[in-house]
Amino acid sequence: MIPQDITARHVARYLLAVAHEHGSFLSNLKLQKLLYYSQGWHLGIYQAPLFPDKFEAWVHGPVIPALYHEFKKYSWRNIDEEVDKPTFPAEIVEFLEELTGEYLHLDAYQLERMTHRESPWLTARGDLPIDALSSTVIDEGLMREHFRARVSPGV
Repeated sequence: MIPQDITARHVARYLLAVAHEHGSFLSNLKLQKLLYYSQGWHLGIYQAPLFPDKFEAWVHGPVIPALYHEFKKYSWRNIDEEVDKPTFPAEIVEFLEELTGEYLHLDAYQLERMTHRESPWLTARGDLPIDALSSTVIDEGLMREHFRARVSPGV
């Protein structure tokens, strides 16, 4: 079950606010990867999606097309628009704070390379050439399995 009608756009706004608070550079590419890891770890830990939006296996990694288009005007630059930080239940805030603690310091290229080595994106891409366009949706079941296998015992 998806918590409290949260969408990827809500989580994106939260991540943007946190990045601004920490003075962290957040491009559209990096935002997409942080959203992917938010969804993936939520699936792996809680066996449920954080939000209903789906990722596609684009050339540069997992992307939610609607959010990509919302922020594409920034290109590779920092998304500097002011956003209000959404209010989430405490357990979601704790989850996102832990996630940003692990991933916010990484740059977009590092995050892209990480997703390119992981089975959900690789499976969705199949045997496409590395630079081939794709709108194939990344299977949430594969994401759940991939991240569940990485969860520490006892979680």
